[in-house]
Amino acid sequence: MLKRKEELDHPVRGCQFFLFLSRSAGIMWQALSSKDQASYLQNLYMLPFENRKLVLSYVSALGSYTLLTKTAALLSVAFAVSAWTWTEVLGSFLCAVHAALFAAVLFSFRNHPWAGSLWAVVVVIVLLWGENMAVFWILAIHSLFLLLVLWRADAYSFYFVDGKRSRTVKSRRHVLMFAYFVRYLRGHKNYLANTGILWGLALVLPVFFEKTADTFALPMGFALLTFNTPVCILLSGDPALERAVRFLAGQGKGFCIPYGLFLFFFNFAADVIFLCSWQIQSGGVAARMAGMAAVFSGLGAVLSVMLEWFFPVRGWKIESDLWHHPRKYVVPGIMLMLAGGISHFTK
Repeated sequence: MLKRKEELDHPVRGCQFFLFLSRSAGIMWQALSSKDQASYLQNLYMLPFENRKLVLSYVSALGSYTLLTKTAALLSVAFAVSAWTWTEVLGSFLCAVHAALFAAVLFSFRNHPWAGSLWAVVVVIVLLWGENMAVFWILAIHSLFLLLVLWRADAYSFYFVDGKRSRTVKSRRHVLMFAYFVRYLRGHKNYLANTGILWGLALVLPVFFEKTADTFALPMGFALLTFNTPVCILLSGDPALERAVRFLAGQGKGFCIPYGLFLFFFNFAADVIFLCSWQIQSGGVAARMAGMAAVFSGLGAVLSVMLEWFFPVRGWKIESDLWHHPRKYVVPGIMLMLAGGISHFTK
């Protein structure tokens, strides 16, 4: 039963009473997870967009729909049968806005359900146990914080496919990029053959460094094993892919991140083979050596991706020109200088 005005002597108690407007959060969630909204978002993603503007516009549109068409009717009925002050009306409206914003933020966190659930539980407990004006200020401050989270949110986190929570458009795009790399290598067996030769070199390198101190041999070995030309020229070797990646907005990160991880895998695999062979022949492999291998693999991958993105090889006639372009020595050269510096300062 609704309480009379004399029982609602604080605006915050009106807010607490209108916590049942968390129904607004449920309606907002339904709107965000609608299949129709997913199709609308697909159309938006096909156009160039600014991440923050799209997120705030999208959440504002669905939030306005929720508040004006659903929550407003419920508030009208409640205000019609009870006596309310303007502060209580303001508190009720703030509660409804907070519910819509919180639903949008939790929806963007749906791939991290435990974090979102814990956050929701903590907020509900704080609001239920709060007293007087404290709840009002908690709602106001938390609403501002939710706006800040939405300001930093990823637009692709609002995409919802067939009721599934497991993947966003961006993660699907990354998976597709990895699938493309695999298919590309399967279509170019000579690339895989070159990688196999490099891994064979990693296996026998400890023999050549047998009488060399590990402070020199290991960095030099890691640097040499970044010299995997075929997998470092995928963008230069496929002009059609380069045009597609550069044509669509926001595709730079979508290509560079999975490509960097792809190169890191090849580099680190060669370094692991090298370390295993070193352990068998000389022993003494420590955790710091594995860490050094990861650093060299990661740095080599980052430099190779940057070189492909900012300085791709163009104008080549046959694949042999691409393979033997002088640019291929840039990253290994940098890594060898780094290895020399490390060996000098760790004597």
